[in-house]
Amino acid sequence: MLRAFFQRPWLLAIVLSVALLLWLVTGSWFKASEQAPADQPPAQQDALAQVQFEWREAKPMQRQHLVQGQLEAWRRVDLRAQINASVVALDRDKGSNVSAGDVLLTLSGDSRPAELARDEADVRQQEAAAAAARRLYGQKLLSNNDLLKVESELASARARLDATRLALSRTRIRAPFDGVYDERRVELGDYVEPGQSLLSVVEIGRLKVSAQIPQQDVARLAIGQPVRVQLLDGAQLDGTLHFIAAAAEPGTRSFRIEVAVDNPERLRLAGASATLLIDTGEALAHAVSPALLSLDKDGRPGVKWLNEQQVVQFTPVQLISVSNQTAWVAGLPKRVALITAGQGFVEAGQQVVAREAGRVN
Repeated sequence: MLRAFFQRPWLLAIVLSVALLLWLVTGSWFKASEQAPADQPPAQQDALAQVQFEWREAKPMQRQHLVQGQLEAWRRVDLRAQINASVVALDRDKGSNVSAGDVLLTLSGDSRPAELARDEADVRQQEAAAAAARRLYGQKLLSNNDLLKVESELASARARLDATRLALSRTRIRAPFDGVYDERRVELGDYVEPGQSLLSVVEIGRLKVSAQIPQQDVARLAIGQPVRVQLLDGAQLDGTLHFIAAAAEPGTRSFRIEVAVDNPERLRLAGASATLLIDTGEALAHAVSPALLSLDKDGRPGVKWLNEQQVVQFTPVQLISVSNQTAWVAGLPKRVALITAGQGFVEAGQQVVAREAGRVN
């Protein structure tokens, strides 16, 4: 039979054609079975992010500007030698409280006392000569030019006497104001020259706190505003804003301010850092956890909240007051659905599924 089959080529062609057709049909069927039917619904989209929110109402809050500052002595003076002399006495110990006019250090007078006696005698002699010349001039026995010459010599003698007295007074270095004898740079026996630094006196009965205020906040400040100065140990001092720079510093675009603070007990605070709290008016603000604050692409702090369509919103806020537990912020709607959980996993404009805190679904 097989011999008859191969002797008929046309019959072989028919068999091969049928086999090829069956292979194509079965292959297409298996391939189609691996694909979803045309009428099958698309895959389920990913689940929406879930967040938790709380309704918050704004409350009136005293607007407060917080800035880091530096405590400084109210004034400081560096006393320098004005004559050539040697240090002959250390009249006060450094670190002691002093009053204006107290002698702190004495320099050698050298020949100045003798020069003073000579100049005083010279002045007395010239005064007597001038008196005699005036009598003669009144009797028309002396010309006007001769009188002027005698009076000129008297004036020169008095000028020399004043200069000698001034040089002698400069041998005693005195405190220019009430304060603290803060530092001494010479020792007993040292030879000093004009311009050489001897010691410094600082006034700490009153202090000033200097700080830099950003240009966008300086308009809210005014001379005379009360300021609270908080020290690192938690203590507070009351001060008054007494200086605002007229121009910003070119490098930082910020304005220097100074706050005057009374320090009647003369506590040694100069040089320490402090925090300034400046009240700048009332504003509507929300109390939020500092953990809920985030930054936008420009570095501004803000808060995420929900609109009525449960779409995430981000609003930059102004920090009115910040502590470890609470941040008071202004700039949000008066009543706001604040995202309190899950805010770190969502972005502005994102649709979410929201659940109110404390509500059981």
